[in-house]
Amino acid sequence: MSHIYLFNKPYGVLTQFTDRDGRPVLADYIDIPAIYPAGRLDKDSEGLLLLTDDGKLQQAVSDPAFKLPKTYHVQVEGIPDNEALEKLRTSVELKDGMTKPAQVSRIEGEPPELWPRDPPVRYRASIPDCWLEIIIREGRNRQVRRMTAAIGYPTLRLIRYAIGGFQLDGLLSGELRQVPDDLVERFVSGLPKNAGLRRRRRKY
Repeated sequence: MSHIYLFNKPYGVLTQFTDRDGRPVLADYIDIPAIYPAGRLDKDSEGLLLLTDDGKLQQAVSDPAFKLPKTYHVQVEGIPDNEALEKLRTSVELKDGMTKPAQVSRIEGEPPELWPRDPPVRYRASIPDCWLEIIIREGRNRQVRRMTAAIGYPTLRLIRYAIGGFQLDGLLSGELRQVPDDLVERFVSGLPKNAGLRRRRRKY
């Protein structure tokens, strides 16, 4: 049986278990052998990271070809108008090409269950900021940050809230939670056939 774990990665932690330079890594928070991150999350980003002991499942989650939606809560510098948000929703030109359409909406106030960041985002009274929810189905390097910068609203803080149907759902920064077996089974059975995962029949 495959296993999946949800981890709320803190700011400044590398998405790997070792680092020759002694920087914070997953091993500082996770003491479970033979599990590996499915996909990556930048050092200066926070939030949901999936880990698994199944290599094929790891590939399925991290491969953009399987198009799992990823939901981000993004604090940006400035207040984007509707025209700017529409650019994100349609397509933004980046150095590596045009982005695919994204789902974008404003978050009133702050996202629910927001935790303090260490170090905190620098506050500047003269420059307003706001939070956006951005859902993408791509996996380019630092894509969300580059998208908001391209429309003139740099990202101040980036939190990945969900991957597919998996959500932080109250998971505190630095905490790990195992996904129940029945939910793992349901997730695996819902993946495309070309994910190369062996489907297991339920026993009743």
